[in-house]
Amino acid sequence: MVYIVNMTMEYNGSITARLRHIMQSRGLTQRRTAELLRLDPSNLSKVLSGKLPFSEGLVNRIVIDMGVSKQWLVTGEGTPYEKTPAAREVLVSDQIVPRCSEAGIPVYDLDVTAGCRPLSALFGETLPVGHVILPEIPEGCALVKVRGDSMSPRIVNGGYVAIRDIPCGRNIFWGQIYVVELDAMRMVKFVRRHPDPAKVILHSDNPAYDDMDVERTDIRSLYMVEAILNYEVQ
Repeated sequence: MVYIVNMTMEYNGSITARLRHIMQSRGLTQRRTAELLRLDPSNLSKVLSGKLPFSEGLVNRIVIDMGVSKQWLVTGEGTPYEKTPAAREVLVSDQIVPRCSEAGIPVYDLDVTAGCRPLSALFGETLPVGHVILPEIPEGCALVKVRGDSMSPRIVNGGYVAIRDIPCGRNIFWGQIYVVELDAMRMVKFVRRHPDPAKVILHSDNPAYDDMDVERTDIRSLYMVEAILNYEVQ
């Protein structure tokens, strides 16, 4: 099943109703929402039922981890997503991933977090192992694998991400997930604004990993994560 976010719909009501709207539009259960926000599911249930209040910390988590406009979430004014939406999660099983010879999004047998050679060079040397046809993933993307748990639970170990090359350092959408290429490594991280405009903060979804401060000039290239495919074999 593929869940698509309606980027234009406005929803007025309480902050609880607006969070429920986001959950419904993205096809998220309470348990999955709690995982994304790093909350105990029972506490999220209490918040949604009104037994616990919305704290400022929870509001900020929803804004950062789900890519939601804070103004819309708190007041209902504007739209849920002010900028380019956060990477969409596409849930698939091994039975519904079509493999084609030419059509669709190319899939590469590459671990995007391994090695330090530029992805542009690897894509030029490596043939896709197949293609998938998922209309929700925009053209110009490539599917690559992610190993490790630093972005768990957002991206599972062994999951795939659809990435798109962007001009390095230009039009960074803060709070989005990117593949970040440095001279010595490649990483999949949230890119956040740093108080020093010459730097960025690389943030992991897994709270066991510390934030990293990186000089913007040290970033060799950036690839925006347009969609996440957490591949689950049934």
